[in-house]
Amino acid sequence: MGDGCFAGLFVAGTDTEVGKTVVTGGLAAALREDGLDLGVWKPVQSGGETEEERDSYRLRTLSGVADACDEIAPFSFPAPLTPLLAAEAAGVSLSLERIIASGQPLKRRHDALLVEGAGGLAVPLTRNKMMIDLAARLGMPLLLVGRAGLGTINHTLLSVEYARQRGITVAGVILNGCRTGDGDRSVESNAAMIERFGDVPVLGQIPWLEGNVTRAGVIEAIRRHADVERIRGWVEKSMLQKGEGCR
Repeated sequence: MGDGCFAGLFVAGTDTEVGKTVVTGGLAAALREDGLDLGVWKPVQSGGETEEERDSYRLRTLSGVADACDEIAPFSFPAPLTPLLAAEAAGVSLSLERIIASGQPLKRRHDALLVEGAGGLAVPLTRNKMMIDLAARLGMPLLLVGRAGLGTINHTLLSVEYARQRGITVAGVILNGCRTGDGDRSVESNAAMIERFGDVPVLGQIPWLEGNVTRAGVIEAIRRHADVERIRGWVEKSMLQKGEGCR
Protein backbone atom coordinates (compact mmCIF):
# COMPACT_ATOMS: atom_id res chain seq x y z
CA MET A 1 0.00 0.00 0.00
CA GLY A 2 1.44 3.35 -1.01
CA ASP A 3 1.66 6.39 1.23
CA GLY A 4 -0.38 8.32 -1.31
CA CYS A 5 -0.10 11.90 -2.61
CA PHE A 6 3.22 11.31 -4.39
CA ALA A 7 2.36 11.81 -8.04
CA GLY A 8 4.67 11.05 -10.93
CA LEU A 9 6.91 8.10 -11.77
CA PHE A 10 9.48 6.05 -9.87
CA VAL A 11 12.49 5.47 -12.14
CA ALA A 12 14.42 2.32 -11.28
CA GLY A 13 17.24 0.52 -13.02
CA THR A 14 17.81 -3.12 -13.81
CA ASP A 15 21.34 -2.59 -12.47
CA THR A 16 23.72 0.22 -11.58
CA GLU A 17 25.29 2.40 -14.28
CA VAL A 18 22.47 1.90 -16.78
CA GLY A 19 21.86 5.62 -17.30
CA LYS A 20 18.92 6.29 -14.96
CA THR A 21 20.11 9.79 -14.14
CA VAL A 22 20.44 10.87 -17.77
CA VAL A 23 17.05 9.36 -18.64
CA THR A 24 15.36 10.87 -15.58
CA GLY A 25 16.85 14.32 -16.10
CA GLY A 26 16.16 14.29 -19.83
CA LEU A 27 12.57 13.17 -19.41
CA ALA A 28 11.98 15.81 -16.75
CA ALA A 29 13.40 18.49 -19.03
CA ALA A 30 11.24 17.45 -21.99
CA LEU A 31 8.07 17.22 -19.91
CA ARG A 32 8.78 20.55 -18.22
CA GLU A 33 9.20 22.14 -21.66
CA ASP A 34 5.77 20.72 -22.49
CA GLY A 35 4.21 22.54 -19.53
CA LEU A 36 4.28 20.01 -16.67
CA ASP A 37 5.37 21.30 -13.27
CA LEU A 38 7.68 18.38 -12.66
CA GLY A 39 10.41 18.04 -10.06
CA VAL A 40 13.20 15.48 -9.65
CA TRP A 41 14.00 13.64 -6.43
CA LYS A 42 16.84 11.24 -5.69
CA PRO A 43 16.02 10.17 -2.11
CA VAL A 44 19.43 8.63 -1.41
CA GLN A 45 22.65 9.00 -3.38
CA SER A 46 26.12 7.67 -2.72
CA GLY A 47 29.51 8.37 -4.27
CA GLY A 48 30.97 11.46 -5.87
CA GLU A 49 33.75 13.46 -4.25
CA THR A 50 32.48 16.83 -5.47
CA GLU A 51 28.99 18.20 -6.05
CA GLU A 52 29.52 18.18 -9.82
CA GLU A 53 30.18 14.42 -9.73
CA ARG A 54 26.93 13.57 -7.96
CA ASP A 55 23.64 12.52 -9.50
CA SER A 56 21.77 15.39 -7.83
CA TYR A 57 23.87 17.92 -9.76
CA ARG A 58 23.29 16.07 -13.03
CA LEU A 59 19.56 15.86 -12.35
CA ARG A 60 19.38 19.58 -11.56
CA THR A 61 21.42 20.55 -14.61
CA LEU A 62 19.60 18.30 -17.06
CA SER A 63 16.06 18.87 -15.81
CA GLY A 64 16.35 22.64 -15.41
CA VAL A 65 14.69 22.76 -12.00
CA ALA A 66 15.57 25.55 -9.58
CA ASP A 67 15.62 23.28 -6.54
CA ALA A 68 18.91 23.01 -4.66
CA CYS A 69 20.99 19.85 -4.94
CA ASP A 70 20.51 19.04 -1.25
CA GLU A 71 16.75 19.22 -1.77
CA ILE A 72 16.92 16.95 -4.80
CA ALA A 73 19.08 14.44 -2.88
CA PRO A 74 18.44 15.03 0.85
CA PHE A 75 20.51 12.00 1.88
CA SER A 76 23.91 12.13 0.19
CA PHE A 77 26.88 10.00 1.26
CA PRO A 78 30.45 10.03 -0.09
CA ALA A 79 31.17 6.29 -0.03
CA PRO A 80 30.46 4.61 -3.42
CA LEU A 81 28.45 1.82 -1.78
CA THR A 82 24.87 0.61 -1.64
CA PRO A 83 22.73 3.18 0.26
CA LEU A 84 22.56 1.12 3.46
CA LEU A 85 26.35 0.73 3.70
CA ALA A 86 27.10 4.27 2.52
CA ALA A 87 24.78 5.66 5.21
CA GLU A 88 26.27 3.45 7.91
CA ALA A 89 29.78 4.53 6.89
CA ALA A 90 28.66 8.12 7.50
CA GLY A 91 27.09 7.24 10.85
CA VAL A 92 23.52 7.73 9.62
CA SER A 93 20.63 5.36 10.26
CA LEU A 94 18.07 5.47 7.48
CA SER A 95 14.41 4.53 7.71
CA LEU A 96 11.64 4.64 5.12
CA GLU A 97 9.83 7.21 7.24
CA ARG A 98 12.82 9.58 7.26
CA ILE A 99 13.37 9.10 3.54
CA ILE A 100 9.72 9.72 2.62
CA ALA A 101 9.58 12.77 4.91
CA SER A 102 12.60 14.22 3.12
CA GLY A 103 10.63 14.34 -0.12
CA GLN A 104 7.75 16.38 1.28
CA PRO A 105 9.19 19.81 0.33
CA LEU A 106 9.55 18.83 -3.32
CA LYS A 107 6.14 17.16 -3.31
CA ARG A 108 4.54 20.38 -2.06
CA ARG A 109 6.48 22.52 -4.55
CA HIS A 110 5.72 20.54 -7.72
CA ASP A 111 2.64 18.92 -9.22
CA ALA A 112 4.54 15.67 -9.77
CA LEU A 113 8.00 14.16 -9.35
CA LEU A 114 10.30 11.84 -11.21
CA VAL A 115 11.89 9.84 -8.40
CA GLU A 116 15.19 8.20 -9.24
CA GLY A 117 16.14 5.15 -7.23
CA ALA A 118 19.69 3.97 -6.59
CA GLY A 119 20.71 0.92 -8.60
CA GLY A 120 18.12 -1.82 -8.94
CA LEU A 121 14.98 -2.69 -7.02
CA ALA A 122 16.73 -5.19 -4.73
CA VAL A 123 19.35 -2.71 -3.49
CA PRO A 124 19.53 -2.60 0.34
CA LEU A 125 18.23 0.78 1.51
CA THR A 126 17.83 0.44 5.29
CA ARG A 127 18.65 -2.34 7.74
CA ASN A 128 15.53 -4.25 6.74
CA LYS A 129 14.17 -2.58 3.60
CA MET A 130 15.19 -2.45 -0.05
CA MET A 131 14.62 0.06 -2.83
CA ILE A 132 11.49 -1.80 -3.91
CA ASP A 133 9.99 -1.15 -0.47
CA LEU A 134 10.35 2.59 -1.04
CA ALA A 135 8.82 2.30 -4.51
CA ALA A 136 5.88 0.35 -3.10
CA ARG A 137 5.32 2.85 -0.27
CA LEU A 138 5.28 5.82 -2.64
CA GLY A 139 2.68 4.05 -4.79
CA MET A 140 3.92 5.51 -8.07
CA PRO A 141 3.97 3.74 -11.44
CA LEU A 142 7.41 2.34 -12.26
CA LEU A 143 9.54 3.27 -15.26
CA LEU A 144 12.34 0.74 -15.62
CA VAL A 145 15.65 1.69 -17.27
CA GLY A 146 17.88 -1.08 -18.57
CA ARG A 147 20.99 -1.38 -20.68
CA ALA A 148 20.39 -2.07 -24.34
CA GLY A 149 22.71 -5.00 -24.98
CA LEU A 150 23.14 -8.69 -24.25
CA GLY A 151 21.73 -9.79 -20.88
CA THR A 152 19.10 -7.09 -20.62
CA ILE A 153 16.18 -9.42 -21.33
CA ASN A 154 16.86 -11.48 -18.21
CA HIS A 155 17.53 -8.47 -15.97
CA THR A 156 14.51 -6.57 -17.24
CA LEU A 157 11.99 -9.42 -17.04
CA LEU A 158 13.11 -10.32 -13.50
CA SER A 159 12.73 -6.69 -12.41
CA VAL A 160 9.30 -6.38 -14.02
CA GLU A 161 8.07 -9.56 -12.36
CA TYR A 162 9.52 -8.54 -8.98
CA ALA A 163 7.74 -5.18 -9.15
CA ARG A 164 4.44 -6.77 -10.08
CA GLN A 165 4.71 -9.24 -7.20
CA ARG A 166 4.79 -6.22 -4.89
CA GLY A 167 1.73 -4.67 -6.50
CA ILE A 168 3.67 -1.98 -8.36
CA THR A 169 2.28 -0.92 -11.74
CA VAL A 170 4.97 -1.06 -14.41
CA ALA A 171 4.43 1.78 -16.87
CA GLY A 172 7.13 0.60 -19.24
CA VAL A 173 10.79 0.10 -20.02
CA ILE A 174 13.44 2.32 -21.55
CA LEU A 175 16.54 0.70 -23.01
CA ASN A 176 19.48 3.06 -22.75
CA GLY A 177 22.81 3.18 -24.53
CA CYS A 178 21.87 1.50 -27.80
CA ARG A 179 24.96 1.14 -29.98
CA THR A 180 25.17 -0.08 -33.55
CA GLY A 181 28.22 -1.57 -35.13
CA ASP A 182 29.75 -3.02 -31.96
CA GLY A 183 28.89 -6.62 -32.83
CA ASP A 184 26.08 -7.02 -30.28
CA ARG A 185 23.24 -8.33 -32.45
CA SER A 186 20.92 -8.68 -29.45
CA VAL A 187 20.24 -4.93 -29.56
CA GLU A 188 18.15 -5.49 -32.68
CA SER A 189 15.69 -7.83 -30.95
CA ASN A 190 15.85 -7.10 -27.20
CA ALA A 191 12.94 -4.67 -27.17
CA ALA A 192 10.61 -7.06 -28.99
CA MET A 193 11.61 -9.95 -26.70
CA ILE A 194 10.99 -7.86 -23.58
CA GLU A 195 7.57 -6.79 -24.84
CA ARG A 196 6.63 -10.36 -25.81
CA PHE A 197 7.76 -12.19 -22.68
CA GLY A 198 7.20 -9.40 -20.16
CA ASP A 199 3.88 -8.08 -21.48
CA VAL A 200 5.29 -4.60 -20.95
CA PRO A 201 5.83 -1.76 -23.44
CA VAL A 202 9.30 -0.56 -24.33
CA LEU A 203 8.78 3.20 -24.31
CA GLY A 204 12.19 4.17 -25.60
CA GLN A 205 15.49 3.01 -27.03
CA ILE A 206 17.96 5.79 -26.33
CA PRO A 207 21.18 5.73 -28.37
CA TRP A 208 24.63 5.83 -26.85
CA LEU A 209 25.50 9.49 -26.28
CA GLU A 210 29.11 10.13 -27.23
CA GLY A 211 31.43 12.73 -25.72
CA ASN A 212 30.25 15.58 -23.50
CA VAL A 213 26.59 14.97 -22.70
CA THR A 214 24.76 18.29 -22.88
CA ARG A 215 21.25 19.17 -21.74
CA ALA A 216 20.20 20.01 -25.29
CA GLY A 217 21.63 16.75 -26.59
CA VAL A 218 19.84 14.68 -23.96
CA ILE A 219 16.51 16.41 -24.60
CA GLU A 220 16.88 15.83 -28.33
CA ALA A 221 17.66 12.14 -27.79
CA ILE A 222 14.69 11.72 -25.45
CA ARG A 223 12.28 13.42 -27.87
CA ARG A 224 13.55 11.44 -30.87
CA HIS A 225 13.86 8.02 -29.28
CA ALA A 226 11.35 7.83 -26.41
CA ASP A 227 7.56 7.92 -26.39
CA VAL A 228 7.31 11.15 -24.41
CA GLU A 229 3.56 11.43 -24.93
CA ARG A 230 2.84 8.02 -23.38
CA ILE A 231 5.17 8.77 -20.50
CA ARG A 232 3.44 12.12 -19.99
CA GLY A 233 0.14 10.24 -19.96
CA TRP A 234 1.37 8.09 -17.07
CA VAL A 235 2.46 11.16 -15.13
CA GLU A 236 -0.86 12.92 -15.68
CA LYS A 237 -2.81 9.79 -14.75
CA SER A 238 -0.82 9.57 -11.52
CA MET A 239 -1.49 13.26 -10.81
CA LEU A 240 -5.21 12.74 -11.28
CA GLN A 241 -5.33 9.65 -9.08
CA LYS A 242 -3.28 11.20 -6.31
CA GLY A 243 -5.31 14.40 -6.48
CA GLU A 244 -8.54 12.50 -6.02
CA GLY A 245 -7.10 10.37 -3.23
CA CYS A 246 -5.59 13.26 -1.25
CA ARG A 247 -8.57 15.57 -1.02
